[in-house]
Amino acid sequence: MPSVVGAAGAAAVVPPEFVAGFPEVLAEISVSCRALSRSEREGRRALGEQAADAGYGLRDLTALHLAVARRAWATLPGVSGARDAGELRRAGAAVLAALEAGIAALGEGHERAQRHAVQRAAAARRAFVDDLLYGRSDPGRIAEQAEGFGLRLADRHIVAVAPAPQDETYDEGHPLLRRVERELAGRFGDHDVLIAPKDGRLVCIAPTTQQPALDAFVKLASGHRVAVSRPHNGAVGVVRGYEEAISALDLAERLGLDLKVLNSADLLVFPVLLRDRAAMADLIRSVLGPLEHARGGAEPLLATISVYAEAGYVNAEAARRLDLSVRALSYRLERIAALTGFDPDDSLQRYTLETAALGARLLDWPASRL
Repeated sequence: MPSVVGAAGAAAVVPPEFVAGFPEVLAEISVSCRALSRSEREGRRALGEQAADAGYGLRDLTALHLAVARRAWATLPGVSGARDAGELRRAGAAVLAALEAGIAALGEGHERAQRHAVQRAAAARRAFVDDLLYGRSDPGRIAEQAEGFGLRLADRHIVAVAPAPQDETYDEGHPLLRRVERELAGRFGDHDVLIAPKDGRLVCIAPTTQQPALDAFVKLASGHRVAVSRPHNGAVGVVRGYEEAISALDLAERLGLDLKVLNSADLLVFPVLLRDRAAMADLIRSVLGPLEHARGGAEPLLATISVYAEAGYVNAEAARRLDLSVRALSYRLERIAALTGFDPDDSLQRYTLETAALGARLLDWPASRL
């Protein structure tokens, strides 16, 4: 069988082995008027699977079977030898039913092969993403694999990580992953940007030259929150960027930051503060420890320090955010100064208070004992 011309006019060469035995089956059925047997249907399914694995489309495979049936029709024994219209109708109905069942079985096999191919591709991508983000594989092999996923690891890359909303996880079948992939591929092509689920989160790895694609990912995935790393070089840089983004998400959770987009560059001070945990704990105990003796405990006064700093040390704005009168705020500030010995209105002493308050949020004080 040479080729079949599809509706689009492009010839797709389908080898004759993918229709092997089908004309003979139709010839026998035109006489017996039986249904296609289970083994014959399974044979068509197997051929459909083999054709998909070989890269032939279902449309061309179906067209080939229809063309074979059309050419064989006039010579089928049950059709050409029919003695009356009734026999012709019975033979024709049986042949068409067999053709229908055979093509349906082809489609099932073809779809089964495609599902398996998608599953294999998803498994390969998961393994690659694991190796890439954990830095566990040989850099040369990682770089070679990366090209198959459209990444050139010699470039500088940015990593963005979006956690799923509460009680959800992002996986290969999540609608948001499909939507993001579809929209980014439509606007920017299939190369240079890798999007994949990882540990229930959605990860985007993009070169700095594809900033518009990264911005589009952030916009599409920021319904909850997205953390964006700084640019870094090479495969090691991708690992570092991923760790930065994960750290930013963790810090935002611990600090209660109400931000949709977290830039790692804006949070660099916090790892510095936490680098010497013992020193930070000592600062909290020394500066803020006396607040525990206040009426109502340390939490209200600790919140006052944080909000006062966030409001730029403007009394009216801080009072509004705390839902207090300016007079009540002033009283709290006086209590803080009296208990700690540090005045929030003194430019040097307020820095010590603010740093200690940030450390308290990071170490969950006073809920956790230091």
